[in-house]
Formats: sequence, C-alpha cells, structure tokens
Amino acid sequence: MRRPRVRPRRPRGPVEVASACVVGVAVLVLAVRVVVHAAAVLLEAWPVVLALAVLTGVAAAWHTARSIAAGRAAAERLAVLRVTLAELDAGDDRAFEEALRGLLVRDGWGARRVGGRGDQAADVMGEHARLGRLVVQAKHTTVGGKVGVRVMYEVNGTAGPVHRARHAVVVTNGTFTRDARDWGDRHGVHWVDRDRLRRWAENGVALHELLELPFRPSRFGRAA
Repeated sequence: MRRPRVRPRRPRGPVEVASACVVGVAVLVLAVRVVVHAAAVLLEAWPVVLALAVLTGVAAAWHTARSIAAGRAAAERLAVLRVTLAELDAGDDRAFEEALRGLLVRDGWGARRVGGRGDQAADVMGEHARLGRLVVQAKHTTVGGKVGVRVMYEVNGTAGPVHRARHAVVVTNGTFTRDARDWGDRHGVHWVDRDRLRRWAENGVALHELLELPFRPSRFGRAA
C-alpha cells in the first residue's frame, strides 16, 4: 500500500498569511546574520587563512621541485650506467657482483668487490661520506629462484661485528621467501629483490633512496 504524500498547505486567510510572512522574515534575518558573522570571522582570521594558503602553495611547489630534481638525478645516473635485468640474468656470479659494484659507484659510493672464498657474507663493500659503510651480499640465481632466511642470518652476523658496516644489503635477481623479507625488516638487513633491482639498475633510482637509508649524524647532531 502506497503511503499518501504529505504536501504543505498554503496559508489561508490574512492571519495565516501574516504569520507565514513573519516566519519568512525571521528566517531571512537569521540567514543574513549567519552570513555577516561568517564574513566577520573571515575578516578577523584572514592572516591565518592567507598563511595556510601560502604554506600549502609552498609545500606543493617544494614537492614538485623535489620530484623534478629526483627525475633529473635518475636521468643523470642512467647516463652513467644502466644495467638491464636481462644482462644481469645472463652473467655469472662474478659478473653480478661487478655490476652491483658499478651501480654503487654510479650512486656516489666508493665501492670494491671483495667476494670470494672467505668473504664472510660480503661480496661488495661501499663507503659513502654521508651514509657510512655498506656491505652487499650478492645472490645471483635463476629467474624465479628464492633466497631464504639463512642468508639474512649470515649477513646480520658479520656486517657489523666483522666488517663494521652501518648498512647490510642482500641483493638477488630472483626473489626472497616471506620469512627472509620479514626477518630482514625486523633486524635491519635490507633486501633488494627482482622488482627493486629493476628500479635500481634499469630505472636509475639510487640505492640509498630505494632503501631509504638514513644519513649519518654529524657532530652537531644533525644529518651530515
């Protein structure tokens, strides 16, 4: 059963018309007062509003400038060295380590290959004035191969105590098991899988930007 529509009844007679006019005038007066009050508040707060607008504009401009600068830096790095995943896949263990060393040099690190027998879980070492020392354990594998959590244990056990490194990174052209990724995230062992390696080697993203490595504090308590 459909419910009947309720329609407002038009005022009848002079009394009802007068009452309706009074209500209308009251509503209009109230609306005018609200608008006047809002305008007064805006006039009083205009410095704050202007400051917020300026800050928003500055933040947007800074973000845009930062994005442009990052893109320009990536292009400059690619002009120095770009290694494709296909090239990395085709090489052997030594070629993989040499490629990672070259990518670190491209990103501003003083790097050398140290991999070999008795390397104690460090295939490449890097030194950076603002980031400190970094050790890289390279795991060249077949496409689709997975690196397990045991590698994370080994790198974590030698990076600081043996090599006195501030950062430890495991890099593979394959993938990591979930346990390896989770353990590395919990214990500060960074990992670069195939997707991240593409961004680093092919797209020109610097390793320290990719992994968000913290800068070393200066003697004044701020990042150098």
